[in-house]
Amino acid sequence: MKLVIKLLLLTFLLSLPIAAVSQKNSEKLRKEQERLEKSISVTKSLLKKAKSNTEATLNELRVLENQVKYREELLQNFDSQIRSTELKIDQKNQQIVQLEQKLELLVSQYKQLLLYAYKHRSIEGQWMYVFASKNYNEAVKRKKYLIKIAELQRKQKQIILQHQRLISNEKITLEKEKQGKIIIAEQKKTEKEELLEDKKEQEKNYDKFKKAENKLAAEMKLIENKKIILKQRIKEAINAELAAEESRRKSIERKQNAKNVESTSSANNSTAKTNTKNDISSNTANSKETPKRTITISETKEVELNQNFESNRGRLPWPVEKGTITEGYGRQPHPKLKEIYTNNNGVDISTHRNANVRSVFDGEVTSVLSIPGAGKIVIIKHGNYRTVYSNLQEVYVSVGTKIKTKQAIGSLLSSDGESLSVAHFEIHQVSNGQINRMNPSSWITR
Repeated sequence: MKLVIKLLLLTFLLSLPIAAVSQKNSEKLRKEQERLEKSISVTKSLLKKAKSNTEATLNELRVLENQVKYREELLQNFDSQIRSTELKIDQKNQQIVQLEQKLELLVSQYKQLLLYAYKHRSIEGQWMYVFASKNYNEAVKRKKYLIKIAELQRKQKQIILQHQRLISNEKITLEKEKQGKIIIAEQKKTEKEELLEDKKEQEKNYDKFKKAENKLAAEMKLIENKKIILKQRIKEAINAELAAEESRRKSIERKQNAKNVESTSSANNSTAKTNTKNDISSNTANSKETPKRTITISETKEVELNQNFESNRGRLPWPVEKGTITEGYGRQPHPKLKEIYTNNNGVDISTHRNANVRSVFDGEVTSVLSIPGAGKIVIIKHGNYRTVYSNLQEVYVSVGTKIKTKQAIGSLLSSDGESLSVAHFEIHQVSNGQINRMNPSSWITR
């Protein structure tokens, strides 16, 4: 009997890690499903407004491609959830079978106990069994045996009832898993139909753009030229900021050095009148020491801001309230023109027409630029980091403005005939006078 109880406990304990891992994977898949559904909702919202236009634009085509990609990922997610659910259903069925087998064994053993109890059901019979002992020690042992049998009978009954409850609970959970699988399968079916519709729309747009490849190629050349100008202007602006900071730092150091020399000189003159020749020599030696640089409060705050910015990598808010990345960082293939690639120093985020752009972190505006045909640019300093927001129509801030996270800094440009606007966003790190471009996708939250 003890062996049976131990085996039951061992089976239960071994099943815990499997259940915990399965639960963790299911939760991860559900969170990924929520993220994809949110992304699809954003792209649908953008495309709904874009459909008011009779002519599709390249930017709208990219948004549609994103939607197709998100739907395909969501279908894969549904497949994973269904497989996970099927695995859990199999596990539940196995557990139910094992529990039922053990229940049968427990009932069989319980029958034997009941049979024994029936044969010794009377108090007189139990006492006769005890008094039939050869000696006192044997009588004590027989009495203990009877007590143990009664206790075992009670425990056996409890275990049987517990197993019956476990089987009932497992069957309820199994039914829920089956219902969940049916719901996911229905969601998959609906999503598949939506995907087919999006792909049909995608093919129509591809056909339209195929007829205008020469026009697209010319537009791409203009866009690339604007990017080159933008890159140069941003680089010049940040270099100018660094040069101005270095100049200010040197000016502060010169003033501090002059102040230290003046203080030392006054101390020497005063000591020369009252002290001995040895004291004068000592003061002269002290005057040759290099004065220590004083760290100002503003510098301390800048270091803290820099550290806070770094610690929020992967958690920064988006520079627009709602949007989808339609051109990623680095070398990117053109969605329609073969063998054509673009080079992006940041990310392009498509959003609603004339949408507001906001700062991704606390900082200070260090530059506001304007490029003919490419809108305005705002650069915000966060310690050793700079965030760049371009393609702006209006700017709400000026150089020196202290900025808070998610504070609006301007609104986006919109081209004639387009229902969407594009925010261009960059992140740069300044290290030892060098400007290093970062991939914004790894900094903003998913």
